[in-house]
Amino acid sequence: MSGVSEDFVRIFDTTLRDGEQSPGCSMTTPQKLTIARALSELGVDVIEAGFAAASPDDFAAVQAIAREARGPRVAALARCQRNDIERAAAALEPAEKGRIHVFIATSDIHLAHKLRMSRAEALDAAAAGVELARQYCDDVEFSAEDASRSDPAYLADVFSAAIEAGARTLNVPDTVGYAVPEEYGALFKYLSEHVRGIEKAILSCHCHDDLGMAVANSLAAVQNGARQVECTINGIGERAGNAALEEIVMALRTRAPFYGVGTRVNTKRLYPTSRQLVAVTGSAVARNKAIIGENAFAHESGIHQHGMLRNRETYEIMSPDDVGVSRSQLVLGKHSGRAALSDRLRELGFALDESALNQAFAHFKSLADKKKEVFDADLEAIALGQTGNEQGPWRLLALQIQGAIGRDAVPSASVRLAHEDGRVVQEAAVGDGPVHAIFAAIERATGTAVTLRQFQVRALTTGEDAQGEARVEIEADGREYRGRAVSTDILEASALALVEVINRIERRRALQASAGASEEAVA
Repeated sequence: MSGVSEDFVRIFDTTLRDGEQSPGCSMTTPQKLTIARALSELGVDVIEAGFAAASPDDFAAVQAIAREARGPRVAALARCQRNDIERAAAALEPAEKGRIHVFIATSDIHLAHKLRMSRAEALDAAAAGVELARQYCDDVEFSAEDASRSDPAYLADVFSAAIEAGARTLNVPDTVGYAVPEEYGALFKYLSEHVRGIEKAILSCHCHDDLGMAVANSLAAVQNGARQVECTINGIGERAGNAALEEIVMALRTRAPFYGVGTRVNTKRLYPTSRQLVAVTGSAVARNKAIIGENAFAHESGIHQHGMLRNRETYEIMSPDDVGVSRSQLVLGKHSGRAALSDRLRELGFALDESALNQAFAHFKSLADKKKEVFDADLEAIALGQTGNEQGPWRLLALQIQGAIGRDAVPSASVRLAHEDGRVVQEAAVGDGPVHAIFAAIERATGTAVTLRQFQVRALTTGEDAQGEARVEIEADGREYRGRAVSTDILEASALALVEVINRIERRRALQASAGASEEAVA
């Protein structure tokens, strides 16, 4: 087992770096700051803020998170190249606690076809990269990309050189999700026994879910000496995603006698943090998702319900309260005050500052005027800012629908939108249905052509006056974008969801124009 002064598993969250590479999950700097704050409240040990050398916007995001984050260590990714390392160091200058995370591939297939380097050249580059990073930062992590497909003896040599150069965390990524638990665990055991100076370092795992085993592989690594796990909220990430943070944390907690080691995460913040990420990215969580899915604590079978009434432990291995899921259905109304709202939001896991609480209260009063009762799900939508009114450039001012009934009827919609440059644009369109007409009118007004891949609506709560949630998945410029919005009018929610996506498209186009280049993806 690698040497550690305190025996606990460090949670290295890479939602803002590796997770953001998931199609449709790109975030602006303000959105990344929102998630960074949530991660700080969650109590993760390390926040990987991004790849600073990828673009000016990535650099600015890493720098902003480094300036604001307090508590977790802030990491910036860099290849074992001087420019990357210097950009990472510059972005981390404001950090209370910084970490430079350098990497180079070590598998023969990557060395031959991607890097075109020999094993000796890659080993030298790894040592040089760590040594340079140590000149800027005391805390350096080294990752051997595609480690799970690397020769173990060569991998041990590279890690030994990295420790000698000053690395204090060694990451063993299953970059392409190829490993299986027994094999991956055995690799950690081998490294613990064959890396020179391993007592000076912490072994870390980083698993992808291509074969559906990212969490299982991560837990196998912990069993065999890993004391840092790299993971993401909701398991987001490129291709099939990364190991899900909430599943790893709760597995270690729920099966504590088996694993014998835990984390420092505040598990009551798991569900609120998950919902915050959904609100920011628009990427939905499956109902049957472990820990934070809507069905995670639902029991429909009669036999199960009977057992639950007798003793919850018959069919629940953890309490919903443990992960921040509230079972209460406390109802607020238009006569409820600001203090009652603040208290209820706090019970739901949302600690809003004065400004955010004022905005939430205004939204609450507006909603309470439309609805007789405001439920927890409504409050959650308000707290997460899930109204669809994301920061511009476009803002929906008015929406009008001309309904029609019958086989030959043609619904029409007119919209009025304001742009941050001062323009107010009004357009109308017809469609096969009211939502189709709305979307066509918005596309005309904004001048943005999109391809709708998926459209979903659902009720957030019960009753005739329930808020409706609309989700859209859009393709534009060869990329996927997701948006969601909430309103008591499902047609308005649909319009707001599309406007949110178009805003994301326009912001990305503006960033690419200012940077002069597309973002660089890192495996």
